[in-house]
Order: sequence, then structure tokens, then C-alpha cells
Amino acid sequence: MAELANNPGVQAKVYEEVTRVKPDALDDSAGNLQSLPYLKAVVLEGLRLHPPAHFLIPHGVRSDGDAAEIGGYTVPEGAEVNFLVAEIGRDEAVWTAAREFRPERFLDGGEGCDVDITGSREIKMMPFGAGRRMCPGYALGMHHAEYFVGSLVRELEWLPAAEGEAVNMEETVDFTTVMKHPFRARIVPRNKSLLT
Repeated sequence: MAELANNPGVQAKVYEEVTRVKPDALDDSAGNLQSLPYLKAVVLEGLRLHPPAHFLIPHGVRSDGDAAEIGGYTVPEGAEVNFLVAEIGRDEAVWTAAREFRPERFLDGGEGCDVDITGSREIKMMPFGAGRRMCPGYALGMHHAEYFVGSLVRELEWLPAAEGEAVNMEETVDFTTVMKHPFRARIVPRNKSLLT
């Protein structure tokens, strides 16, 4: 939601798509959300730039007396191996303007339109891990994120707390990765009758 507050043009496109495709109400059926490609692109772009965790569960070298070699590097016995999941999605060699919020990259013809978030074909981003150790609830998580974001944008306009100032997107690592500064926003109901 913070990225949408910082990018009112993107938020307007989500609102337009959700109200055009589903004018009465957004329900959470899978078929309903399938008809909202821009909303899905916004969620994917949010996960690419801001995955829930920056690291995976570390792997270790067995303590059987031998070091391991990975990609030409010697990893000593007992050492832990990990990598920055977030940096995969922010890699300038893979993504154009990798640190910018651009959901269009996940639409047809965009560089991320066929990205495989399960890691079975390639790994350009991995917000849920990859392969056989990926989060078993990733499909449910995607479904809920799309429904949640679509519903919030449908009913409310999200603006930075202070007019003319952007939301600070700096992150910190807690149990998961969170915003370093709490997200504060001005939230305006789109249906003014809700105010009475």
C-alpha cells in the first residue's frame, strides 16, 4: 500500500481496472481475480521489490571433515551458506530500472510477464522461496494479496501522510522484512456516503 501511496498513477490504474471489470463488488473467487491483470502485476511488483524475507533458511556444510565447493568457492566445514533473496529481484542485470516500482513489467510484453515465481524454470525473483522448499501456501498468499490490495484500493484512496512528501520505503529485518518507519497514510473513502 505504501508503494501505491507513492505512485498515485499506478493506484488510479488499479482502481480503474477493479471498478471497470467488477463494478458491483470484488469477491475473492479465483476466477474473479484472474480478470484483473494489472492488479496481479502490482502485487508481483510489490513482492519483487519488497519480498517478505531477505534471506532463506541457511544451509550448512556437514561436519564430516570436508569442505564443500560451490561455484568455484571453497566453503569450510561448519560454515553457513545463504543469499539475499531481495537482491535477486533487484538485480540490474535482470530487471530494467530494478529499484523502481513499475508494475507494467509484469503485463503482456513486459520483461516479467512470464516470470516463474516457483523457481522451476528460472529464478528472477523468489518471494516465497523456490523449488521443493518453497512456501506451500504461496498460491493462497498471492490470492489473498490480490484480493486485499484490490479491495483496499476499490474502497479507499491512499495518500502519503504529509502532502508533497513520499512514504519512506526504507526496510529493516525483524522476523520478516518490515518498513523501518511505520507506514502512515491519509486514507480517503472513495464512496463519500460512507462518511455519513
